[in-house]
Amino acid sequence: MSLGDEQDAVDGGYGGSGQTRTRLPERSGDPYGGARRPGRRSSSRSMVTVVAVVVLLIAAIAFANRGGDGTSSDRAAGNKPKAAPTAATGTRPVRTNTSGIPSGFAHDQQGVQSAAANYAAALGSDGMFDTARRHEIVQTLADPSAANRLQSGFDADYSADFMKKIGLNADGTAPAGSTFVNRTMPAGTKVTSYSDSAATVDVWCNGLFGLAGDSSTNPVTSGWFTVTMKMRWNGDWKVLETSQKTGPTPVTGDNPVSGADEIGKAVQEFGGFTYAR
Repeated sequence: MSLGDEQDAVDGGYGGSGQTRTRLPERSGDPYGGARRPGRRSSSRSMVTVVAVVVLLIAAIAFANRGGDGTSSDRAAGNKPKAAPTAATGTRPVRTNTSGIPSGFAHDQQGVQSAAANYAAALGSDGMFDTARRHEIVQTLADPSAANRLQSGFDADYSADFMKKIGLNADGTAPAGSTFVNRTMPAGTKVTSYSDSAATVDVWCNGLFGLAGDSSTNPVTSGWFTVTMKMRWNGDWKVLETSQKTGPTPVTGDNPVSGADEIGKAVQEFGGFTYAR
């Protein structure tokens, strides 16, 4: 039930690191094809050409402004699925927070997407490795009917044995000289079902996970995953159930890898966000 990349770190990472480069076609000679400037035409022929162009433009504008006539082609175009907007709406998602987690989301599809994105970030944070903070996070965002079940599941996930496997102390703290990194950054959301009382939302995320330190055997890596949240409206959007799958994963870029000190400093200095749909 744990979110993020911690289990992948134990099971062997994210797979290959192949890269793809695109080579643009090479051009030879004049990029414009070496076309020669046409000779000067007579004024009368130029006038005929101008009139013909104007007539064609008027016809094109009239055709473009003509309404649909209800033909099969118009109906087929209307049945095509519309792409979901990728840009944020600009509407402020919330003005309040509870235990440091945004709360008070709108009772609509935009509100449930904003809630799911913020909850994914909280459940995929380093706070989940501290018992007291983990309980606070779960009790804050879980629906009362599911809170105890979710908390028990997360407690089992973040066991002392798991802490040891990833190089942390039994209490979830990082060894001396190391900085623990576990951060989830939502990249997008999608509603897969919605009603006034319940919704299911997919949150596509990028995550950072590992230990930044000279002696670390579990360096900070990044991964992509999708978190699915079943939500219920109970005065605010609350979590009933969570699940996770790998990807979609883009091709790895050619950026040079930063050192442990730079990664550790960045995580400490760069804060997180309140996410809006």
